[in-house]
Amino acid sequence: MADDKMEKAAMDKMVQETEMEEPGLFEQLVQPCMAELVGTAFFVLMGCLCVIESAQEGHTLQAALVHGLALAVVIGCMVEISGSHFNPSFTIAVFLSGGLELKMVLPYLISQVSGGLLGAVMAKGMTSSEKYAQAQGAAFTVLQADDHIMKALFAEAAMTCLATLAVLLSAVNGKSKNHMFPFLVGCTVMVNVLAGANVSGACLNPVRALGPAVLTNYWTHHWIYWVGPITGGLIAAALVRLFLGDNDTRVVMK
Repeated sequence: MADDKMEKAAMDKMVQETEMEEPGLFEQLVQPCMAELVGTAFFVLMGCLCVIESAQEGHTLQAALVHGLALAVVIGCMVEISGSHFNPSFTIAVFLSGGLELKMVLPYLISQVSGGLLGAVMAKGMTSSEKYAQAQGAAFTVLQADDHIMKALFAEAAMTCLATLAVLLSAVNGKSKNHMFPFLVGCTVMVNVLAGANVSGACLNPVRALGPAVLTNYWTHHWIYWVGPITGGLIAAALVRLFLGDNDTRVVMK
């Protein structure tokens, strides 16, 4: 009888400890979404400020460094809270690769869009009206000729595919996970901006394009910055699921 009581007490203690260790609604939903909103807002803020303040000089190197380093910083700060997506293309690809639950996809997307708008608003509040107007609020204006559209679309898809592969292989895929994930993703963004800024603007992120577009009402060829990055993310997810992922991630030839 004494043994039964001790065993029951031990089981009750284990149940209580398990319940205490399980994260609540705040840590499961609210905190990750706030991290996505705040991280996206500061990433877009830094990117927009850079473009607005250097619009006349057209410093591609400066834009590459600011976007890449800002992303590395916010990823490093928020990765243990939300996974540090800050990009709808990344979120969709991570979900398709098994790194995110379906119930979190829509909240993440809403948080990222909200963060992109907030970042653009903050950038407008920090810059002069003259410089803001000259840079169209950091909206992507590189696409003017219609015969350049398909090349820019291809560029956005290819460059986002590379950036998404960096995310999936260094943060989601078990075999290739790397503690230098923030640095790798940040460097990938830098390389893409340096290589493709004059082709498409090297946006790679729909919400980075959305915030400035909303505030300046500049929508010329804006759809490219949604279709291109999301397509690139889908291709990256397919590559990981079919060929590059480990046995837990890959869905064929296990």
